[in-house]
Amino acid sequence: MKQIIDIERTIDFMGYRRQAILFSALILLIAIGSLALRGLNFGIDFTGGTLIEVGYTQEADLPQIRSVLEENGFVNATVQLFGTDRDVLIQLPVDEESDSAELSDRAYAALNHAAGGTLDLRRVEFVGSKVGEELTEQGGLALLYALIGILIYVGLRFEYRFALGSIIALVHDVVLTLGIFALFQLDFDLPVLAAILAVIGYSLNDTIVVYDRIRENFRKIRKGTPAEIINISLTQTLSRTLITSLTTLLVLFALLLLGGEIIRGFALALIIGVVVGTYSSIYVASNAVLLMGISKEDLMPPEKEGKEPDPDPMP
Repeated sequence: MKQIIDIERTIDFMGYRRQAILFSALILLIAIGSLALRGLNFGIDFTGGTLIEVGYTQEADLPQIRSVLEENGFVNATVQLFGTDRDVLIQLPVDEESDSAELSDRAYAALNHAAGGTLDLRRVEFVGSKVGEELTEQGGLALLYALIGILIYVGLRFEYRFALGSIIALVHDVVLTLGIFALFQLDFDLPVLAAILAVIGYSLNDTIVVYDRIRENFRKIRKGTPAEIINISLTQTLSRTLITSLTTLLVLFALLLLGGEIIRGFALALIIGVVVGTYSSIYVASNAVLLMGISKEDLMPPEKEGKEPDPDPMP
């Protein structure tokens, strides 16, 4: 039975491809500029140092806490609320001349004295500077290896233009997600790095679904321009894309709002990645293969010798 496609109901995605290119170029410039000028706000996992979580019996006064720490020699300490207005997270930079345990004890003693002996010590974590440097290097290599592996996989499964298009979309998604973290100076730690790697997998999966349908329609629909066939393919996969993205976002927003501070960065990075990945699978990945000149002849399977060519399955 022949598949009937109502071209009149097809959404003209590629009709806005020039606007999409300009929009993507603009936000990529902002993201790259933020990364170059402001850089990522690396957490203690990458920079090293001492992490102290304390709980107050009443609302914490952050300026007073900073003042107490500065008076006791902790000039570069980072102080922020952690969950409720009574929970405080303190990050002390690496001090090569002092022991980490000694630093945490001194900081807690000073704060506990200022709070009248009612301060509750929740947890203390230590990360050495060497460990932080290794994690930074290994995290960057993990992103690079993931992109190389994906390039090889998609290059073997699809025509080379699709492989390049998928890599362009993945780089687009990763750079934008990192750029938002740099622009707003959000904490970048190991859970966020794990979220970036998850974004790569999510975005690739969405792109491959779209590419599969594009390849299938290029072989089935003999009449129509490449832009029209891509529009048909995107329209056919739109409901699947939106349902997958929306259900994923529901879970991620629940984690963001109810999961606590520890998982907040992870959830936020995934939310950004899912939104950007959904956009890129439509307007970056598909647009890229169109700009590289994909045609029906590139995707038609080779005809076997001595076999009559099949009649056009679609008018």
